[in-house]
Amino acid sequence: MYPTLYDLVLDLFGMSIPPFKLVQSFGMMVALAFLAASMDLKSELKRKEEQGLLQSVKKNVWRGVKSSMLEKLTSALIGFAIGYKFLALITDFDTASLNPQAFILSSEGSLLGGLLGAAISVGMRIWDDSKVKGEPREVEIDVHPYEQVGTITILAAVFGIGGAKIFHNLENLDELMADPVGALVSFSGLSFLGGLICATAAILWYARKNNIKMLHLTDAALPGLMLAYGIGRMGCQLAGDGDWGIPNDAPKPDWLAWLPDWAWAYNYPNNVLGIDLKTDYAQMGYVSLTGYAWPTPIYETTMALLIFGFFWVMRKRWKTPGLVAAWYLILAGAERLAIEQIRINNEYPILGGVTQAEIISTIMIVIGIVFVFLMPKVGHKWAQY
Repeated sequence: MYPTLYDLVLDLFGMSIPPFKLVQSFGMMVALAFLAASMDLKSELKRKEEQGLLQSVKKNVWRGVKSSMLEKLTSALIGFAIGYKFLALITDFDTASLNPQAFILSSEGSLLGGLLGAAISVGMRIWDDSKVKGEPREVEIDVHPYEQVGTITILAAVFGIGGAKIFHNLENLDELMADPVGALVSFSGLSFLGGLICATAAILWYARKNNIKMLHLTDAALPGLMLAYGIGRMGCQLAGDGDWGIPNDAPKPDWLAWLPDWAWAYNYPNNVLGIDLKTDYAQMGYVSLTGYAWPTPIYETTMALLIFGFFWVMRKRWKTPGLVAAWYLILAGAERLAIEQIRINNEYPILGGVTQAEIISTIMIVIGIVFVFLMPKVGHKWAQY
């Protein structure tokens, strides 16, 4: 496994690049996932605007305004925080690189670096102010939906990761009670479906506030979200973040001889959690003779990319607003419901034992099926809002 970019580059190319120790492979893939989703969304919003389905809105903005004292103070605080960590990182790289996440969340840093960072940040503000000429004036501009993708992506990241952490902790209350602070600040342990729910709510609120038609925005965003999901699961596989399946001691069938062994069963050596699967399985009550697991992130990546390909082909053929959203609910729900059968997750003591993901996935599928039949009747009407 490759917990950091350093491990990956060293194994593939034999090159030792110490700064790459700071780049966690899972975090890197999550960043690439957001980038891919935002690029796809921007392209789709442009296409829908060209079709006349979305329109720009008028907004009044101020030009020629110098930064306020509050803005300078904010810049100083941000510059201080960055400089405080950055200089300490350079001067004590070996220690910080052992656990970058712990270093970032700790109080360790350089006061000198913080002061330099604050001075540079405020200096840049003052430099920008010196270039402002004339009196402040209010002007009216056109703001296109695709120009708001940056804000939408930030909302998706903040509320998506926050929601993913909240739903994960609700599913793992024992971990939360044992170490509340660690459970809340750790970057491991994220529920995609929880993140999807919270991010969707935030984005729809933003769309409503900025006069972006919500149904067209949803149709434009969801295919890219499926692409992002697949890329994110690549990060799970690279890092070995615990998102693997139940034990798989079965030999690979002859009819799958073409399939690489690691795609049938894998023991995730050098995983980012630093655990031995065979020992971990025994502690959870599983019987595992080999310590090998179903490599579920590989399967989810494959299914997510296939679903994205389906949407890529159908997005221009479907003329009814909301059909993309309906089929996303069905396919994303079915994908997750299927993978839950061989995935490790805590179960709620209801209906013989079900996971949080199984409950949410089932609801998604039911709603999606209803929408498939409903959208041809109400889709064009709902698309006006």
